[in-house]
Amino acid sequence: MQTDSSPVVSDDPPPTTVCRNCGVALQGPHCHACGQPVKGLMRPLGSVFGDLLDSVFDFDARIVRTLKPLFLRPGFLSLEYFAGRQVRYVTPFRLFFFLAVLAFFVARMTTQVEIAGQLGGPQTAFANATTVAAVMQARDAQLAQMAQARREMLGTPAAAGAVGLDVGEQRIREAADARIRELQGHAAAPVARQGLVIDGQQWDAKNHPIAIGWLPAFANHWLNAQAQRGSDNVARLKQDPEAFKDAVLSVIPTTLFVLVPVFALMLKVAYLFQRRLYMAHLVVALHSHAFLCLALLLVLLAHLPANTFAPEGTWLNTVFDWVAALLLLWMPAYLLLMQKRVYAQGWPMTLLKFGVLGLLYSMLLGVAVTAAALVGLVEM
Repeated sequence: MQTDSSPVVSDDPPPTTVCRNCGVALQGPHCHACGQPVKGLMRPLGSVFGDLLDSVFDFDARIVRTLKPLFLRPGFLSLEYFAGRQVRYVTPFRLFFFLAVLAFFVARMTTQVEIAGQLGGPQTAFANATTVAAVMQARDAQLAQMAQARREMLGTPAAAGAVGLDVGEQRIREAADARIRELQGHAAAPVARQGLVIDGQQWDAKNHPIAIGWLPAFANHWLNAQAQRGSDNVARLKQDPEAFKDAVLSVIPTTLFVLVPVFALMLKVAYLFQRRLYMAHLVVALHSHAFLCLALLLVLLAHLPANTFAPEGTWLNTVFDWVAALLLLWMPAYLLLMQKRVYAQGWPMTLLKFGVLGLLYSMLLGVAVTAAALVGLVEM
């Protein structure tokens, strides 16, 4: 009787191998004493790159198992996480991080702000008008175009750039009023400069700067420098509104990263008597924001073929518009169902808390997006 004496091949390191860091005998792919992995960076580049993708983005079968319930089954991932079934899904933070970066990257690539012509020179358009009625007609036409641009921005990340539209509308009205006064035989009044107002007076770096008494001199100097940059960049909106849009969209993911733990704290207060750990609420906040980023990504992808391959007014364009509208309606419905299933309260209390949390968080989000728009205006 012969036995197979061929050696058994194993991926595990042999028991005699020792850790190169601390010298302890290895029992697996990591040292149980110091934690150093057996695999280092001194190996083929393809292997290192593959590990990087796996560790940062988790590009494996877990993506498929995670995205489907994230979009279709409100609260399922959070409940699975609480039940201890975690390794089969992408971790909440990685999921949110990946979808937030991807969604707003696609937003920067696909969202357009077509207001350059409207902001480019209202004075020139009104200068060609020879009657007051013609000036008013030209003014109303430009304001209608601005209103149309604002409607197209609703429900998209470009809505954060509405401050640029406000500036443009104000300049159109001022230019029209100046031309009307000129046609009526009055001296054209100087157009008021739009910008920061401090103590009822127009901000000026030399004559009326920002001067907060309890701040040190370098802090006031920094604030005035940022105000000057923002004031200078307002003029750039006429030639390059896309730069402002890109700057705003680039800071919104960071804004969301700050708001997620704040929203988790709001959930903690709303469900204080359930005695859940703060980390449980943080998981819910991460999953809910990950869903919103995924839904936003799908809305952007629905708009892309509608604007590219389906002319406005065609049935295909209507189909894509309906898809985008249904996705926007699914967002609040999903969040309501998620809150109901995760916290398992009755419908009256769930609706009450959902309404209060939604109102407070919407106000907080509005302030944060406005701040992001101001930062974008300075950084563009």
